[in-house]
Amino acid sequence: MDKPVLTKEERKAKREARRQKQRENNVLRASKMHKLRLTADATAPTKKQAAKTTTYHIGCSGWFYWHWRNAFYPEGLATKDWFAHYAKAFKTVEINASFYSWPTEATVKTWLKQAGRKKFVYTVKACELITHTKKFKGTKELVKDFGYIATILGDRMGCFLYQAPPSYHYSPARLKTIVSQLQNGQRNVIEFRHASWWNEKVYKALKEADLIFCSCSAPRLPDELVKTADDIYIRFHGKKAWYRHDYTQDELSEWAERIKNAKAKTIWIYFNNDFGGNAISNAKALVCLLKIKP
Repeated sequence: MDKPVLTKEERKAKREARRQKQRENNVLRASKMHKLRLTADATAPTKKQAAKTTTYHIGCSGWFYWHWRNAFYPEGLATKDWFAHYAKAFKTVEINASFYSWPTEATVKTWLKQAGRKKFVYTVKACELITHTKKFKGTKELVKDFGYIATILGDRMGCFLYQAPPSYHYSPARLKTIVSQLQNGQRNVIEFRHASWWNEKVYKALKEADLIFCSCSAPRLPDELVKTADDIYIRFHGKKAWYRHDYTQDELSEWAERIKNAKAKTIWIYFNNDFGGNAISNAKALVCLLKIKP
């Protein structure tokens, strides 16, 4: 029997119901991870390790995209083998699913298992419960609880990415709130989606707190590299269109020069322009421009 065809409004309502269920589950999952953190032997957060030489981590924002089938993943390759194929090309990935759904302990252990013995590092996007629902207000414990992921991942842990909402404009009070919530000794990155945050007061506060400002290549945001810590972090969303832009060689060359001139100890770069597999080809092209050995 054929499934009934839903109207646009019905699809939207179904999607919103699913998202609301996710938000409710996030509270429950956060509570479970809180208990895990408190009962674990290693209760202290995993501290970030300073790099002795310049280290590059370049990959994509996510790796499981159906539209990468036959574009990046060979025809006939089972989905269970997609990560292994991705890990042959890149040694890091930015987990975005964790924004919508707070990861369980079992999920994080699955990340460990699928990496196997490969030299592979995960960057994890913080759950929207912290950044969008509570907007960093009274989230110190939640930040610590989400940070327990680093305890599980150990040396496979990269950064925690905290993305603020586009409607979240700069104010001194909001800046103070963010800094007070995220100072926990881990490698924390803040991505702003409103141009008002590109200002010297923000840079100064983040430098003093050793927090990483996320530089963005995205429509209507300043196209520049900002360094507030020993590490730099860049997300490529698309210069002219979100998620769809295919970066030219000249555009990537310009960023390569910025990256070299920043003289950072550790560089984290993730391409989020997944449409048409652009993220894959652009990430590989930047690796070549930076002359990074595989």
